[in-house]
Amino acid sequence: MKASMQARLEQIEQRLAEVNRLLSAEDATRDLDGFRQLNREFSELSQVADRYRAWKRALADRQAADQMRADAELREFADEEFATAASAVDREEAALERLLLPRDPNDERNVFLEIRAGTGGDESALFAGALLRMYLRFAERHRWQTEVMSESASDLGGYKEVIVRIAGDSVYARLKFESGGHRVQRVPETEAQGRIHTSACTVAVMAEADAAAETQINPDELRIDVFRASGAGGQHVNKTESAVRITHLPTGIVVECQDDRSQHRNKDKAMKVLAARLRDRQMREAQAREAAHRKSLIGSGDRSERIRTYNFPQGRVTDHRINLTLYKIQQILDGDLDELVDTLAGALQAEQLAALSD
Repeated sequence: MKASMQARLEQIEQRLAEVNRLLSAEDATRDLDGFRQLNREFSELSQVADRYRAWKRALADRQAADQMRADAELREFADEEFATAASAVDREEAALERLLLPRDPNDERNVFLEIRAGTGGDESALFAGALLRMYLRFAERHRWQTEVMSESASDLGGYKEVIVRIAGDSVYARLKFESGGHRVQRVPETEAQGRIHTSACTVAVMAEADAAAETQINPDELRIDVFRASGAGGQHVNKTESAVRITHLPTGIVVECQDDRSQHRNKDKAMKVLAARLRDRQMREAQAREAAHRKSLIGSGDRSERIRTYNFPQGRVTDHRINLTLYKIQQILDGDLDELVDTLAGALQAEQLAALSD
């Protein structure tokens, strides 16, 4: 193990002892937010410290076995013990390397997932509906909470645009690889000749901003318009100006919410989406600067980049960033995304480990 890595692990053990002391203090729960943050830190540090202790035990076992080799009668037994301990040392060191990789600070955040129909007209809108169902089923599998923030339905039952808030454990960590262009190849229901059409949708996964303090929005830079909601809703639609459209003048970002009967709640939802979009914009600008030096293995994250193709005639889904093809399109559209997500996460981890070695 590198000396720098071992020094960092020693610091983690010291910090773990300090956090444990703070959590055991009589007034630890006086600041509940701070107490929860310390608990999270304790959990993360404990995972690393446990592995570090396992590595030290394996290292001690290897050294003891090496010393036994000096005894000719114990040589065969010592060789077996040495091989077992050496394998454990390598295994624990590899696990520690993964645990020490830089973590995405957004990984534990909730997200706003935005799906927009692209090329392909009505077929693209129907595909947007299929993608929405896929992500809702995926959220259901992980017991995450979902809430539709805004939607613009198409005439045939799909969506021109839909925004959903997804809340739960590690939502951003599991969904962040979904941003980009999704392409579908299939025979539309409206196609009489049975020809395969290609259409596309754009997916954006935006980490939810914390309290307003994190993303400062100047009220003077906003134009807020209210209007009557469109679509189903009975007499209420025609009588009340409950829909809200917020325009952020410096960036031109427009957010519209009309799903709630309350103008106040629609405005609150729109402000949350706007904060997430502004934060996402800042993050992507920073990523673009970084990408000028090094292009990520799993893609730049550019929304215009085609990341995945869903081919119905062949029953396959291909992720172009990692050249992975799975022949289980129906299961994936039913929300079985874990294999895709895990492989993408593994590819990112491999790239980080390679960078760490360099």
